[in-house]
Amino acid sequence: MSSPEPVVRSRQTERDVNGVSTQVVCTEFSNYIFVVLTQYGKIGTLISVTPDSKSNDISTPTLSTKVLLGKEEPLTHVCAKNLAMFVSQEAGNRPVLLGLALKDSSIDSIKQMKEIIKSCQVW
Repeated sequence: MSSPEPVVRSRQTERDVNGVSTQVVCTEFSNYIFVVLTQYGKIGTLISVTPDSKSNDISTPTLSTKVLLGKEEPLTHVCAKNLAMFVSQEAGNRPVLLGLALKDSSIDSIKQMKEIIKSCQVW
């Protein structure tokens, strides 16, 4: 007798990014993909990243970001779009709820964090 598939699938991992311990938790819900990326051990700023349905070109979708909780800063939106675009695309253009608490948001760090998220996929 096999056990039923869990209602919510989740994976987590921890790696160093430029010498900073970084934790990632990816959770798939029916209507959202929830990704927490933290270097502080907290959820941090919560951002909703949604594909823009008005975009005519499916190959290069545009994303809308909205800070739900936390600091409203331009860099937050840039990081969120960079980190969540491939998640949304690979999950069938589903919206992404992203928790960010980063000490280091350099371009190199963001690239490494994308790879960590890819290794933690649940979608």
